[in-house]
Amino acid sequence: MRKWAGSEKHGGHNLNNQQKESMPETQQRFSLITEEGLTSLRQLIGVPIEDSLEPWCYEATRDNIRHYAHGIGDDNPLWCDPAYAAKTKYGRIVAPPSFLFPLNRILSGYVGGLPGVHAMWAGANLTWHKPILRGDEFTTKAWLKDLIEHNTRFAGRAIQQIYHVDYYNQNNELVAGGDSWCFRTERDTARERGSKYTEVKQKAPVYYSREDLGKIFALYAEEQIRGDTPRYIEDVKVGDKLPTMVKGPMTITGFIAYAQGWGGLYIRANRLAWKQLRKHPGLGIPNKFGILDVPERVHWDDDLAAQVGTPAAYDYGPERTSWMMHHLTDWMGDDGFLHHLSAEIRRHNPVGDTLYITGEVTHIFQEAGAHYAEITQTAHQQDGELSVRAKGTVRLPSRS
Repeated sequence: MRKWAGSEKHGGHNLNNQQKESMPETQQRFSLITEEGLTSLRQLIGVPIEDSLEPWCYEATRDNIRHYAHGIGDDNPLWCDPAYAAKTKYGRIVAPPSFLFPLNRILSGYVGGLPGVHAMWAGANLTWHKPILRGDEFTTKAWLKDLIEHNTRFAGRAIQQIYHVDYYNQNNELVAGGDSWCFRTERDTARERGSKYTEVKQKAPVYYSREDLGKIFALYAEEQIRGDTPRYIEDVKVGDKLPTMVKGPMTITGFIAYAQGWGGLYIRANRLAWKQLRKHPGLGIPNKFGILDVPERVHWDDDLAAQVGTPAAYDYGPERTSWMMHHLTDWMGDDGFLHHLSAEIRRHNPVGDTLYITGEVTHIFQEAGAHYAEITQTAHQQDGELSVRAKGTVRLPSRS
């Protein structure tokens, strides 16, 4: 096994303020994607990772589950109310499917290699075999699966770095598994030559009137959790539309709420922060006070977000993918089971954006005696631009 070393999502050079101010605008301030770095990284493909970074959660406890569910804005009593959950077929609290993220940081974007090259979590392809139940304890197996080169509007050359993770419970049963990927991009190239957000940066900041907020709040008021009312496969047909789910308007507070439940990648304080920087010397990026701080702060620091080529601080990719799952679990009810989800993040969503998630049943099928509905989902932001596309497969009960 390989020790998990050099794992530096977003890592950077340790430049002081005087050095940065003396540099011409055209000079590179962050690391480049090099052939040497890619060659070293390719040697790790297929090698099991001995993960030296502990997950946020080892166990699915009552509080861990509730904190995570609340972090995505989900108060489903199946996740949050022990008395309610005791009356279901599970007999106890169940974790939302996206609870995979706090159980393993590699799935969440903790990438290795290419230190100093930015990493943006961009999607996942996940399969669940069993529910995650209160009291379950987890171990994971992970490895680098592939590296694929792309040419992007955001930063030109980008490397798609794909990992695979499997999840086992205390009985050594495979509960879930799948791939997730980040795109590695050069920060300076994205900031200086990337064209993806040229128009966005030229627009006036988004502003919500009371009327605008009222329309969003009305959608929240209409959301319904299917809960203990079964959704039978016989009642579902191709073309059925799922109710629209709204997420936002996005705020730093909302991003913090997700980090509280998920744990983040590099959020540490005091001595633990110092230990982290000592272990990964290229991780720290000076803030405006000259203090070395983690690159994860692109999710709450507009200045650093601008340095990497995005319009402003933006949400977490796993957070947005979790919202797509929330859309499905509200619809399917307690007796449904999310078997598979693939999701692609299409753009950054900075503070101020609002997402509208829609879905449609596009296929119904039977396999090994079980009944499934396939739902195609999209999430568009307030100006109509596509933010996420996803496809979920839900197992539903049958009256027969």
